[in-house]
Amino acid sequence: MKRVVLDTNIIISSALGGALVLVLEKWGEEKFTVVVTTDVVDEYFEVLNRPKFGLKQETIDNILGFIYQFSEFVVPEEKIKFIEDDPKDDKFLEAAIAGKVDFIVSGDKHLLDLKEFRSISIITGRDFLDWLKMNG
Repeated sequence: MKRVVLDTNIIISSALGGALVLVLEKWGEEKFTVVVTTDVVDEYFEVLNRPKFGLKQETIDNILGFIYQFSEFVVPEEKIKFIEDDPKDDKFLEAAIAGKVDFIVSGDKHLLDLKEFRSISIITGRDFLDWLKMNG
């Protein structure tokens, strides 16, 4: 089974509906494994709670419960300092390396511009949905 790190913007887009809600559905169907660290989940929590998204507390609680139930937590063994323009994105690279993932799925330009990090493909949510359609 493929292993992935989902950037926060993918979680938010999925929570708000639209095409990326399929990511949550396929995740729930165990079509892939999501790898997280406590730093990644802390960012999910902080961003999900931003008033501008208007998410109800029940929705936030459901998403976080889903993340805790269906994610594999890893502990980074290496502190990565690679993305100079947005060092907060390094946590996703750390999770990917520690979790030996196949993909980082992101809508973030800093990550997408890399295209790959240590043989880990960095792809858009749309590309990931296409991959899911092709691979069951």
